[in-house]
Amino acid sequence: MTVQELADALVVADTEIVKILFMKGMAVSITQNLDIPTITLVAKELEVEIETAEPEAEARKVTEMIDVGDLEHLLRRPPVVTIMGHVDHGKTTLLDSIRKTKVAAGEAGGITQHIGAYHVDVEHEGKQQQIVFLDTPGHEAFTAMRARGARVTDIAVLVVAADDGVRPQTVEAISHAQAAEVPIVVAINKIDKEGAQPDRVKQELTQYGLTPEEWGGETIMVPVSAIKGENLDTLLEMILLVAEVAELSANPDRSARGTVIEAHLDKAKGAVATLLIQNGTLRVGDMLVAGSAFGKVRAMVDDRGKRVDVASPSFAVEVLGLSDVPAAGDEFEAFENEKEARAIASDRADKQRLSRLLQGRVTLTTLSAQAQEGELKELNLILKADVQGSVEAIVGMLKQIPQNEVQIRMLLSTAGEITQTDIDLAAASGAVIIGFNTTYASGARQAADEAGVDVREYNIIYKLMEDIQGAVEGLLEPELVEESLGQTEVRAVFPVGRGAVAGCYVQSGKLVRNCKVRIRRGSKVIYEGVLDSLKRMKEDAREVNAGYECGVGIDKFHDWAEGDIIDAYQMVTKRRTLALTR
Repeated sequence: MTVQELADALVVADTEIVKILFMKGMAVSITQNLDIPTITLVAKELEVEIETAEPEAEARKVTEMIDVGDLEHLLRRPPVVTIMGHVDHGKTTLLDSIRKTKVAAGEAGGITQHIGAYHVDVEHEGKQQQIVFLDTPGHEAFTAMRARGARVTDIAVLVVAADDGVRPQTVEAISHAQAAEVPIVVAINKIDKEGAQPDRVKQELTQYGLTPEEWGGETIMVPVSAIKGENLDTLLEMILLVAEVAELSANPDRSARGTVIEAHLDKAKGAVATLLIQNGTLRVGDMLVAGSAFGKVRAMVDDRGKRVDVASPSFAVEVLGLSDVPAAGDEFEAFENEKEARAIASDRADKQRLSRLLQGRVTLTTLSAQAQEGELKELNLILKADVQGSVEAIVGMLKQIPQNEVQIRMLLSTAGEITQTDIDLAAASGAVIIGFNTTYASGARQAADEAGVDVREYNIIYKLMEDIQGAVEGLLEPELVEESLGQTEVRAVFPVGRGAVAGCYVQSGKLVRNCKVRIRRGSKVIYEGVLDSLKRMKEDAREVNAGYECGVGIDKFHDWAEGDIIDAYQMVTKRRTLALTR
């Protein structure tokens, strides 16, 4: 409040307030804004009680776009669809093909800008209906949005090639859609090709919980040819049927809310953001807060490149007028009052800074504590192992753990190394990654640290089972945890006496004398032990940081080869109380 507003509220002369604050050592003008502690101080002097409204805690990660007040004014809205599937199975071709057949010929040629989403008109049950496609094919984009808390997609279309069948990325896409609890419609593509076996694809999909309707299941599967444009109408009709069952609705008679699909800085236009309206109606001139960016809607362009003044639910528009570039996945909201919008934007900026500092982590230990207090109902796991046999054995043993109080939910279980996609899925779903006899793909360890994902590595199956059972029962003890120090590459080998030392280059982190090391050649670990000797320029060194060269010696290991990778780590004790961040 300004001094003037406070004077009106307290029914005193504004000069009185200026005088009180002057006596306290604060020189203020009548138009100056006062913070809450200062207002409380003035009120205390005047013997007036102050009540401060407590801001509501924004604990929920996925904000519901529809409020209680909207329930009486809901109308049907078009579904928002994401296309997912394996590389080269025809996701982009399918999108282009739908766009060509369903967007009026004159307009299709005019779509020059890429705004991340577009709508198509479909004749269904005698009425003209719309479907909005997110033009970000693939589960990476889908999960990146979810990891930021955005629930954008209503339906996932899974594209599987009829001549290739279910591939690793198909399995990942299924697990991502199932983790997000989004209905799946399967498009069996390339049915015009030789060697196409749609029935074999259906058979393979049943292993992942997707049984076609004609076989008594619940999943709609449509054979299509994206290149020839066959059966696309049927696919679009099926999407509309699934949307009808989901009863997707919004209230157009309120200020807009939704999600930022993508945003960038344009040299001529400034900050440009593509917004997907999920509830309400956005108009030119509205005050807008997107993430921590603030602005007034100066102009809107729809997916056909036309200037529009109004955008209704489920439609995507490109908006000009924001002060800053928001992040994809940020929520936006329109306000009538500029002052309120500014306050919320600055509040959100503060919260973002705080959340980066206090990022809540899901670890087996926090889950164990939640199980003990009876809060944990589901334990989300992602399992990566060296071979498929290990995966099946571990999944079989996990099923034997009694699941009376806590359900174990396996989001993904495959053979292979731990990748960045796995980290994204874990971050989005609050899952713990279990690695059995497997390694990290490049960049995955760093991504796990940044996202605060708990990755557990095991090479003894009984220890793995013990920890999971302990977490489910809330019995995990304080534990010794491996903390990565850095990675070093062997560049040269020098024979010394009867042994050899390695000339190394520290690629990331640091190397510390007497730390534990794991030496990898390719994907195999060839030695585990302790780093006995560390030298820099013939001098003993306690530690060597990234970007420097050093000499490394291990008493019990001399079989060095150029290109070996040394993973340095230390064991630290983590207590349960420290991990209780959620």
